[in-house]
Amino acid sequence: MSQRQKHSVRVPQVDLASLLGVPNPEIDLRLDASTTSMRNFIKAVTNYKTRTIASIADKRASHATEKKSTIERIANVEAETNDCKIKEIQLVADLQREQEERKDAEISVSTYKRQLAALRDRCAAIDSQIEHYRVIAGDLGREKKKEREKLRSLATQSGSECEMVEARLGCVVEGVDKDQLLVRMTQIDPSDPSRDFKFVLDVGGESYRVLTHSPPLSNMPFLVARLHESRDLFSFIRDVRGAYVDMVSEV
Repeated sequence: MSQRQKHSVRVPQVDLASLLGVPNPEIDLRLDASTTSMRNFIKAVTNYKTRTIASIADKRASHATEKKSTIERIANVEAETNDCKIKEIQLVADLQREQEERKDAEISVSTYKRQLAALRDRCAAIDSQIEHYRVIAGDLGREKKKEREKLRSLATQSGSECEMVEARLGCVVEGVDKDQLLVRMTQIDPSDPSRDFKFVLDVGGESYRVLTHSPPLSNMPFLVARLHESRDLFSFIRDVRGAYVDMVSEV
């Protein structure tokens, strides 16, 4: 049954002929029932209105809440989007910086490779020079060894020959230190035959050196240079003696 049918008022059937035959006719309109029905209808309408308003208010509140939530979600999405854009910009900057650093690193590596190749070439050249110097040093060592053996051989000659030479030349050769010879000569100065003329010769290095000579000779460097060319020690001693003789005769 519908709400309208539920609250409708039944209208009674009236017999007009019978009613008009009564001295004081009355018609029962059933106003109490109508009033009650109208009150129920108004109450129902009021309840419907209240429910409708409450429903509208609930929907409005729900819509406002949903709208607020949507706005918040939109704001969050916009914030996340902005963060993503900022991160994207930073990432692009980082990528550019990494590319620049990579280029710089590649340039540095290329430079270091060239320097390393140059160093290797230089080391190879130095090794070649070292080997060359080793060969030269070996040759000089062998030559010096031969000279020392020659000197030892000369030193081990018979004493009589040395004494005879020393007596005739007035010359004595002594070892005063390792690879150093003291040559003492006399019978040079006619006014003083026992006067000593001497020098110390170093034969241990790559070249001969006269460490001391007394009295000093001005042309001693020239005589030493000629010794380097000839490698003849006895000729050198003879030349020094001749130089002392010339020096005494010039006085």
